[in-house]
Amino acid sequence: MKKLFLTSLLAVFAATSANAAINDNPMYRPDQGRFYSITEVNSHTEDIDSWGVREKFGYGITDRASMWIDTNVYENDGFDHYGWGDFEIGADYRLLDDMNWKLDAYASYALKPVWGAEFLDADQTMYTWGVGVRGGYVTDMWTVAGHVEFNYKNTESFNWGDDGLHALIAGLDGYLSLTSDWALLLGAEYTGIMDDWAENAGVWTGKFGVNYNINQDMFIGAYISGEMAHGTGDWETKDGIGFGVKFGAQF
Repeated sequence: MKKLFLTSLLAVFAATSANAAINDNPMYRPDQGRFYSITEVNSHTEDIDSWGVREKFGYGITDRASMWIDTNVYENDGFDHYGWGDFEIGADYRLLDDMNWKLDAYASYALKPVWGAEFLDADQTMYTWGVGVRGGYVTDMWTVAGHVEFNYKNTESFNWGDDGLHALIAGLDGYLSLTSDWALLLGAEYTGIMDDWAENAGVWTGKFGVNYNINQDMFIGAYISGEMAHGTGDWETKDGIGFGVKFGAQF
């Protein structure tokens, strides 16, 4: 009887834990055959008349592999200026899927801006190739995850022989479940230009957010962000704060 009870309990646990919940956890990935969508609306206290909308849409190819598209549109000064900011496609693969330890490798290709004064203007559009890894420790109550990414940017999509612009991105994210419904998120990321001419130019970005998990397949959240940058070695904090809301769903 004990053996039968234990076997049944383990079967129930496996069934309930097999389906990943979408909750803005930095190590989230969709289950095989499931789509997900994360929509974000953002602005800044120093430019309250300007808004952006970002959409990330992805699909779980297998339980380890997924792909996504990520794009945004924006408006400035009450729609006096508006445009299609960027478009990215990417894929990732879970290299390590232990009980708690997770490790993903990913790659992406993006262009920015897609449309503004002219469609894919040759002198203004930047193309970005990116590769990176993201790893973390995941429990039922909290997650700590870090990522490192290398980007190559150029005004031509496949001109790898040109100097271009090389950037290294590194960050750390935390997720804390307060209850089954509420969670806190905290993150910091540094983007540094690796080219000699840039004189160690870089940007620190910090973000703090609160999420409400409507159910396993939907969440809504709000966040604030700040930025500190240096171009010649002198750090300067950007005035004001960014803010936004998110809505995520999987289906």
